[in-house]
Amino acid sequence: MNIFLKTEDEIELMREANLLVGKTLAEVGRHVKPGVSTLQLDKIAEEFICDNGAIPTFKGFPRSYGTPFPGSICASVNDVVVHGVPSEDVVLKDGDIISIDCGALLNGFNGDSCYTFCVGEVSEDIMNLLRATKESLYKGIEVAEAGHHVGDIGHVIQEYCQAQGYGIVRELTGHGIGREMHEDPSIPNYGKRGTGVLLKAGMCIAIEPMVTMGNREIGLLPDRWSIVTRDHRPAAHFEHTIAIRAGKADILSSFEEVEHLEGQNFN
Repeated sequence: MNIFLKTEDEIELMREANLLVGKTLAEVGRHVKPGVSTLQLDKIAEEFICDNGAIPTFKGFPRSYGTPFPGSICASVNDVVVHGVPSEDVVLKDGDIISIDCGALLNGFNGDSCYTFCVGEVSEDIMNLLRATKESLYKGIEVAEAGHHVGDIGHVIQEYCQAQGYGIVRELTGHGIGREMHEDPSIPNYGKRGTGVLLKAGMCIAIEPMVTMGNREIGLLPDRWSIVTRDHRPAAHFEHTIAIRAGKADILSSFEEVEHLEGQNFN
């Protein structure tokens, strides 16, 4: 395992990349409405990232089998947990939710963040799922400080969500981040206190709860990218990139513009 501690200058470069991702999510969010395809949202994100001097990290992202990822964002609608492939055939409708996961490479460092948007009016059950998922992200961040362990993060996320009857996806995790989009260590959304990798000041990690309304079992769609819930009930996904400090974690990404756009704040 290779964990790269970042200098203060590197953390500031990472902050710039992550703030751009936050602005991109807000730009995409302005167009999340019934009748819009996920491919249209992808084109908006790609243009915005490129116009701001960065590279959309997800586009062309390789894998050990099959074709690279074709989009600049992952656009995951309803029962798609993560890695939804943007498509002109997936058109948003009132009552949907869509998780927009976005990455950008700027000045040699990566930003990565995800936000789950409501399309029009959604049910109270779905709103509660989004609220719990987002709150679990911040609970994980609260314990992400030097001297704690990766398992502390997963434990509080798991405990909070499962107590409300939600499922925690285990096959997919958060991750370290820096010059590479995915670095060590993995950051599971479940675990035991005091176990796993020791957190040290200078580590940068992406924490990203993936929470299901039903059970936690998942499957893979024929596109070989999109991960769905097996019971086809909705799933939510929120993600922040943070820097580990001796005390309170430093959140490098931002939901501020998205929340201002939506006129709400779950946290």
